[in-house]
Amino acid sequence: MSLAEGIRAVVRQPGAIELEAFDVPTPKPDEVLLRTRTTLISPGTERAFFLAMSNTSASYPLYPGYSQIGDIIAVGEAVDDWRVGDRVASIGNHASHVVISAKLCHRVPDVLTDEQAVFFNLIAIAMQAIHKARIELGESVIVLGAGLIGLFAMQLAKLSGGLPVIAVDQHARRLDIATQLGADGAFVEDDRALSLIRAYTGREGAAVVIEATGVPDVVNRALHLAGRRGRVLLLGSTRGLTESVNFYRDVHRKGISIIGAHETTRPTHDTAPGWWTQYDEHRVALNLLAANRLYVDSLVTHRFHHAVFLDAYELLRNWDGNALGMVIDWGRMGDDER
Repeated sequence: MSLAEGIRAVVRQPGAIELEAFDVPTPKPDEVLLRTRTTLISPGTERAFFLAMSNTSASYPLYPGYSQIGDIIAVGEAVDDWRVGDRVASIGNHASHVVISAKLCHRVPDVLTDEQAVFFNLIAIAMQAIHKARIELGESVIVLGAGLIGLFAMQLAKLSGGLPVIAVDQHARRLDIATQLGADGAFVEDDRALSLIRAYTGREGAAVVIEATGVPDVVNRALHLAGRRGRVLLLGSTRGLTESVNFYRDVHRKGISIIGAHETTRPTHDTAPGWWTQYDEHRVALNLLAANRLYVDSLVTHRFHHAVFLDAYELLRNWDGNALGMVIDWGRMGDDER
């Protein structure tokens, strides 16, 4: 039985996206139905799946999106912890209504706006790499790539005690934001990053390098920038093959540890040191935002009403390096859109 008619984004085939109407289902006993307030586009990942780039495993039709804030409008008969009207964060897609397991929802702290809270999942994706990196107080950290994931990794590395924490990117605007968010250095050139590390630590390379660009060739740069016995975290999902890695020079001789940090490597149950569950990282992300330990306001570069959602994906298609947080407003829908 359908409770209402909703609208959602759908990629029919690579490069072809539209908004479609759908029948909103009744939640199962352990589910809740959410009326969406806000969703967030994850630019790198959503663009890759939209355009069927290398190392994506998308099948079509594809329903994009995985960061949503909404109000509960119906609960399954077995749900005891949630009530109609609760505002929650979920990994729902870009849609006016989302049905999801009640166990996957998080209450949004009252001090957070929808626009702030909707970053929770991208923060958690960066967080799982920081947990795996096991950064110690005073260790130097280089983050390659100052997109959303890289900027969150940079902030979290500082919270973990990294010093210095340095951002490297090709876009001046992103480096300006990294500086505003507390980076100890923000550079286009690798040599300047290494010079700052030497000044702070006396080391010839970083203790931790976090690759957050997803560009295959940048993996070689990450290995080069890591110091002896350093750790290289592969956080960005590379879209292609990394050519000509000199494992003897850049890994073996230096004793480098390479750590895969894809979000799907998390445990399903039971958080352990270095290996947190997605649920716990979502919870911590919201708590850090509420405590003003992480900052997101300067990361919003574009706002779209859901009615012009396709304009957001045209921006993804054409790629603007200055685009960061792209927020979709699903509120203020007329009766004909419900």
